[in-house]
Amino acid sequence: MDTETVKLSSKFQVVIPQKLRERMNLKPGTRFRVIGVGGTVELIPIRPIEEYRGILRGKLTDTEIEREDDRL
Repeated sequence: MDTETVKLSSKFQVVIPQKLRERMNLKPGTRFRVIGVGGTVELIPIRPIEEYRGILRGKLTDTEIEREDDRL
């Protein structure tokens, strides 16, 4: 986890540090979901659905589910 300190501007804006932008591949115009959790603020990038294509490829090799005898 990278930790840096940023400052809230008079227009209530925050600059995301360059290293974090690059690591998360954030581009200008990226939209975020803003969530207040307790005393923290979370920014969650809203990614286009196309970026998720193939994300589970190779992950779902075993789709068999063991069931108890009385649940069949």
